[in-house]
Amino acid sequence: MSLIQRVTSIEGTDRQPPQHTEDWHSPTLLPHRNANGYGTLNRSNYPHPPQRDLPQHALRGKGSVRSLRHVISYDALPHHAEPSQATNPTGGKAAYKVPTAKRFGQVLVTVLACWFASGIVFGFAALKPVLIKEGVYRELCTPEELKDDVEVCYAQDLRMNLFFAVASTTSNVSALPVGTILDRYGPRVCAVIGSVCLAIGSILMGYAFTIPEFDGYIMGNIFLALGGTFIFLPSFSIANTFPKYAGTIVATVTGAFDASAAVFLFYRLAYEASGHTFTPEKFFFAYLIVPALILVAQFTLMTPDGYQTVPQLEAKYEKAEDATRDVHDSDDELSDNEVRRLRSQRREHRESKIAELDKLLGNADFREAREQKEEERHAASGVWGALHGKSARVQLLSPWFILMTLLTVLQMLRMNFFIATIRTQYEVMLGSEKLGRTINLFFDAALPIGGVAATPFIGLLLDNLSTGNMLAVLVALITVVGVFGSLPFYWAGFANVIFFVLLRPLYYSAMSDYATKVFGFATFGKIYGTIICLSGLVNLFQPAIDALNYEEFNGNPIPINVCFAGVGTVLGIILVVFVQIQGRKVRKQQAQEDAEAERRRGVPESIAESEFE
Repeated sequence: MSLIQRVTSIEGTDRQPPQHTEDWHSPTLLPHRNANGYGTLNRSNYPHPPQRDLPQHALRGKGSVRSLRHVISYDALPHHAEPSQATNPTGGKAAYKVPTAKRFGQVLVTVLACWFASGIVFGFAALKPVLIKEGVYRELCTPEELKDDVEVCYAQDLRMNLFFAVASTTSNVSALPVGTILDRYGPRVCAVIGSVCLAIGSILMGYAFTIPEFDGYIMGNIFLALGGTFIFLPSFSIANTFPKYAGTIVATVTGAFDASAAVFLFYRLAYEASGHTFTPEKFFFAYLIVPALILVAQFTLMTPDGYQTVPQLEAKYEKAEDATRDVHDSDDELSDNEVRRLRSQRREHRESKIAELDKLLGNADFREAREQKEEERHAASGVWGALHGKSARVQLLSPWFILMTLLTVLQMLRMNFFIATIRTQYEVMLGSEKLGRTINLFFDAALPIGGVAATPFIGLLLDNLSTGNMLAVLVALITVVGVFGSLPFYWAGFANVIFFVLLRPLYYSAMSDYATKVFGFATFGKIYGTIICLSGLVNLFQPAIDALNYEEFNGNPIPINVCFAGVGTVLGIILVVFVQIQGRKVRKQQAQEDAEAERRRGVPESIAESEFE
């Protein structure tokens, strides 16, 4: 599956490392804002601006320990002339300027677009029986295999699995350029490119089935995967339409991605119900209506540059609360009556803006409760701020990153291998095509349902468990899936599918949550993007594993499943132990920093500054 599938939050706070008093007045720390364009590029080592240049909502805490609110950015490319879109978001439209009904319609359209387009390539297990029935790559079979009338031959199966592996790799690796385009040019450009890619993919797939001599299957699937990424990645920003309900909207968008894997399932059911007359070419040519509708919606309903983020709105709130803005220097030139009238108008305008912002962000009590909950989540994690404020290079070379990346790469390869080969695995292990087909059918339905159903429980676990304990739960599930996946029993096949469809969304959500808590939002694009890219590239080895399975183990997947389970469990245990030990060190260090900050609060400013002279 795609690692971009699960994002737990579109904005949050990063812990700032202790700063000397003189650092907060250094001219080298002043930000350089980008006045034009939709967004800016990510810089992991961009210095944080001093308190006097930030609204109170952005820089929290006093003394030497502070936290800065950031928005998520997928842009992994460095650009040293401009600040990060994560630390200094720009562009977008204030949501209160758009009618509520229109914003609700935009959320609905975004969710539907994700449902029908964002991750359809991951429904490969449901499409594969149709490909086999239609004789796709049947020409690769040997004369002996054709004479024996095997359902699917060795070379044919390998090529179809490559069909899926390449699409999965495309989905992950493309997140890097798509994230850059999103931050620079906004969601509309991404949606237009995504619609074009989906259309090209559908046409290639349609003609591949229509013209036997034309092998457009793999290239068509690549464009479908690419289009899905362009549609899905910008969809998280739709949560800014209703910031008070951002968590619910993000979860709904994520659920729509999970549900998109069912598109091919519904097609296969229609294919079988029609007696195979609803052929694949008819489906893919009919599917062109989806990118067409997405394109129309972009130019009739959606907002070109999206909406302003919570930090941007909170900056507006700070300005609107400043009563001194009612007084202008030019008032001295007016009569007293005129001054009173103008100042009253300014106050009414300012108060109306506050009321609109309260509707979007919640009143003071709501915002305070939200911040309190966020602080509780940070405290519960036990690792929040471990590497916040560090350069991306330091983070990438740390054991925090290396261990998580190794485990993620392995799980990515294992999960996609299972999705591509589930039917053939159980046909061999159970010695029955019928039983293997039954488990495949169960998996086709369980995959999207499991992802959607698990979403609310994932939120509860991430909010209430420490990161170390959350990883321990993941390792336990990895082990359970490995054990059931290695048992050649009918009941074990169903148990394996159930635990697999629960592990998959939980793992990706926990990994995203781990990245924000350990590394922070400021370098999220580099850290998360690197993991995504490496996982996608390693997934290209899936055909080699398929070949190994056929040639060395005669199609029996048990040795490979046992190997995946064993290595995954060992890596997982090492990661859990490391996080538990380092988490205690992080909490101890942060407690010392907090104590030092408290001490400095009680020291007069002149004395505190003299310590650094």
